[in-house]
Amino acid sequence: MSASPATALADARRGLEAMAFRATPGGRVRAAEGLLLSAEGLEAPVGALVTVEAGGSASAIPAEVIGFRDGTLLLMALSAGAARPGAAVWLQGVAADSPAGPALLGRVTGALGEPLDGLGPVRGAGRWPLAGRPLPPLDRGDVRQAMPTGVRAIDALLTLGRGQRVGLIAGSGVGKSVLMQQLVRGAAADCVVVALVGERGREISGFLAGMDSAARARTHVVAVPADMAAPARVRGCLAALSSAEALRSRGLHVLLLVDSLTRVAQAQREIGLAAGEPAGVRGYPPSALALIPRLVERAGNDARSGGAITAVMTVLADGDDTIADPVVDTARGVLDGHVILDRAIAARGRYPAIDLAHSLSRTMPHCVPAAHVAAATAFRRELALAEANQDLVAMGAHVRGADPAVDRALDRRADLEAFLQQGRDEAEAFADSAAALLSGWGAA
Repeated sequence: MSASPATALADARRGLEAMAFRATPGGRVRAAEGLLLSAEGLEAPVGALVTVEAGGSASAIPAEVIGFRDGTLLLMALSAGAARPGAAVWLQGVAADSPAGPALLGRVTGALGEPLDGLGPVRGAGRWPLAGRPLPPLDRGDVRQAMPTGVRAIDALLTLGRGQRVGLIAGSGVGKSVLMQQLVRGAAADCVVVALVGERGREISGFLAGMDSAARARTHVVAVPADMAAPARVRGCLAALSSAEALRSRGLHVLLLVDSLTRVAQAQREIGLAAGEPAGVRGYPPSALALIPRLVERAGNDARSGGAITAVMTVLADGDDTIADPVVDTARGVLDGHVILDRAIAARGRYPAIDLAHSLSRTMPHCVPAAHVAAATAFRRELALAEANQDLVAMGAHVRGADPAVDRALDRRADLEAFLQQGRDEAEAFADSAAALLSGWGAA
């Protein structure tokens, strides 16, 4: 019987701290400033993994090289531990790749590829560069084919395309995790890769528990909890992208879920500030915001292999601010659309709490017939009229007959809400969603 996800996470963390490496004798710790360690007497490239001797009977501390200055390596620890002055530092290796391939489907792994699910070592996995293998521009296929998700509001009104990169923008507690679980269960993809980065351990366990056996079998989950060090959180996201790229190279259609892009950017912010980068907007150094387009561009269609990565990346709106937040603003500029979840909609009990007026799928017109696009536009217009005039109705100031279009929208408010409402365990076929939209809001 396998261990619970929470127990597996704790066991893996202890195993990471106690991991024995083939060590290359090296340098000594010269200084420790906050999260940053400085070591001299050792040469290693940025991204290399090292081991730092811990005091007393404590396990050695794994760390990552994040920079160098005047012959001194700048390190950040990957796990908890206290380094003492003059502690020995050994080079483990560059660790420029991660486990990847079909052998990881059905498994839960950590930032360094270590198993977290209590099912033993991962056997038969290949390796793929953490930095990815960029697709040449002419090998990138266009987004022309719809990808059903099983979520009626998305399939009918914000149709996703195979190979699209879309942001799921939301504050905390508005149903983001539930919507992601619905996508894992209902998406028409060959396999799924999920990066749970910077989340609470309880949320990771809950996400895994919410997946049925069929969804779990086709899904590779990379889990890096919030209490792991910043380099581990960034590596976790890169490992998930590498896993998705390896599957795409085999001609498979991969749904990639990253939760969350904001936590990855915040982790890179910690690394950049510790390394001495200047702080920019809201404290984000250049490397943190520059990381976002590098991650997003790794998804898409591969015309050569026939595979695709459809990416849904969650973005946390700080204080529900979807305008001034630099991560939100950067992500929206490089993604092919965004689905915004609204707290006010969630408060009145309509889930998924999608703010249709401010959400957009840029690839939808290329993936569905013109009649479908026209019906979705008519639905949006009617919903906007109903919401804009709801206050007049509440105050008794609405005069029927003044505008027949407004009267019709208000009369059908219940139908509009019912169409957008969907239970967490419900799934609807793409054809049924499209047919319901056309029958209600299509041209006569």
